[in-house]
Amino acid sequence: MASRHPRPSRHPRPSRHHRPSRQEVSAWRPRVPGVVEVFHARFTEYAYPMHVHDAWTLLIVDDGAVRYDLERHEHGTPHDTVTLLPPHVPHNGSPVDPSGFRKRVLYLDASVLGEELIGAAVDGPDLRDPVLRRRVGQLHSALARPGDELEADSRLTLIGERLRDHLGRTEGPSRPAPSSDPHLARRLRELLDAYVVQGIGLEEAARVLQAHPAHLVRAFSGAYGIAPHQYLTARRIDRARRLLLTGRPAAEVATDTGFYDQAHLTRHFRRLVGVTPGRYSGSAARRP
Repeated sequence: MASRHPRPSRHPRPSRHHRPSRQEVSAWRPRVPGVVEVFHARFTEYAYPMHVHDAWTLLIVDDGAVRYDLERHEHGTPHDTVTLLPPHVPHNGSPVDPSGFRKRVLYLDASVLGEELIGAAVDGPDLRDPVLRRRVGQLHSALARPGDELEADSRLTLIGERLRDHLGRTEGPSRPAPSSDPHLARRLRELLDAYVVQGIGLEEAARVLQAHPAHLVRAFSGAYGIAPHQYLTARRIDRARRLLLTGRPAAEVATDTGFYDQAHLTRHFRRLVGVTPGRYSGSAARRP
């Protein structure tokens, strides 16, 4: 199917007859394998002409709705739907009403979904799945936070697994094993303990432990009640607490415990400890 269609640029220029009256756009490439681009946009009175992408398009709409044509069939994306558009297949897009739409898009490469699934995606691109919709939103939140790549990687792995289920790939060698595997969970915990500061990606951990990435996440969560990224963050926070109590500045502590920057440390510290690093270390200084 891919060879029958031309490949114009990924983001086409607006048509002369559909000038946008309002645009809010944010795009970036995260440090997460499999994600080619993250694209957030708010559009009114704008219509995409027919075009194609060289990557899978995973789309959720937060406000409004989008209508589009895919392989000469009309589809729509209400807010409770996850839309998966396959690579190399032409499609367009326009708001359903003049108020426009706000969307969040992930462009995913073939390491997440293979081209053998294109036909199934053409047949059913709009997926009504509340769990999948929630997970995609959580992935976007993680991708927007530098330093939370392990969380994003883990969430993407489970999303890819669920998408393959929707597209009919429920059997075969890529299917992860059942989640109960305490031995594997313990080995992953030991690996995370060895890389508390440096960090380790999910794909690398899967290679080291010779396990499917989704199985790693499920086995660890089943054994310990938290996801691998939550465990790693908690270990880093414990180290940060000890260093803060010695009087070290929060910026230095963030770097020395594996956080992206002081803001990254502060966000997780407040969530797990209940106060900021500054208030935490200040309370120790006030003790007689």
